[in-house]
Amino acid sequence: MQEVVLSLPEVVSREQWTEARRRLLAQEKEATRRHDELNAERRRLPMVRIEKDYAFDGPEGRATLADLFDGNSQLIVQHVMYGPDWDAACPGCTASIDELSEAVLSHIRSRDTGFALVSRAPFAKLEAYRASRGWTAPWYSSHGSDFNYDFQATLDASRPQLEYNFRPEPELVADEPSTEVPGFSCFLRDGGEIFHTYSTYARGTEYLGSAYTLLDLTAFGRSEDWEEPKGRAPRLHGADPTFTD
Repeated sequence: MQEVVLSLPEVVSREQWTEARRRLLAQEKEATRRHDELNAERRRLPMVRIEKDYAFDGPEGRATLADLFDGNSQLIVQHVMYGPDWDAACPGCTASIDELSEAVLSHIRSRDTGFALVSRAPFAKLEAYRASRGWTAPWYSSHGSDFNYDFQATLDASRPQLEYNFRPEPELVADEPSTEVPGFSCFLRDGGEIFHTYSTYARGTEYLGSAYTLLDLTAFGRSEDWEEPKGRAPRLHGADPTFTD
């Protein structure tokens, strides 16, 4: 067997390492500041009124998009790749949901934000798969509705919508008539109206998983008093990582 030579970090003195770490820390702090600015720009995005009456199948039977909010003002939807004729969900989506704890969902709810999984597979398949994995997040089937197509989570050669990540991707269905793709979409409810505020796909989903990273996708953000723009969230909280204030 051929020996594998690893390209390990350079060995230096403690003083040299500390100096290099300080240089990197300066870059990390600048990246954090830029990330805060980017989150603020995301919260400043305009929103689009939802005109369609989307229907879902869920734990309580037929459901509307408003039902998915579960009484909250905001909703984060994870588009899970699970087609109607598939035997299981996408392994990558499965791995990401395996890491989604009930504590994360509770922290999100404490900021007036609901969370739901949505796929095109029939609800019976979703529920059986959810139970086999021990997941607690609610999972809804959008089978028979335009929801997945309208939010770029399903591409179908027979439909005009062949965009993914906001650009044409017809090659994704070059070898098969349709395909499922991953992503997250965020919605806001104001009175009786629902609005689409944000969606992210592809590598935009890589760093999601904690309550803060998921809330950062929404129009209300973390609902903390230091965030911009001001006057956005209906109830402000301090910068409290315990989510108990």
